[in-house]
Amino acid sequence: MTCPKCDKETVQVYRPFCSKRCADLDLASWFNGTYAVPSQDLEDLDETAEAVEKNLLHPH
Repeated sequence: MTCPKCDKETVQVYRPFCSKRCADLDLASWFNGTYAVPSQDLEDLDETAEAVEKNLLHPH
């Protein structure tokens, strides 16, 4: 099995990753919104629309 971040061989301790660094990079992708689980919940869609509108009007 290869690491989904860098394609090196995995290490059992960090599986499915090859290192703590790759595991941390993957976790950061979840935290910053690069990865997301799709939702059909209307409340989630409303919150997302509001967040997008806020970011368009007031970018960081």
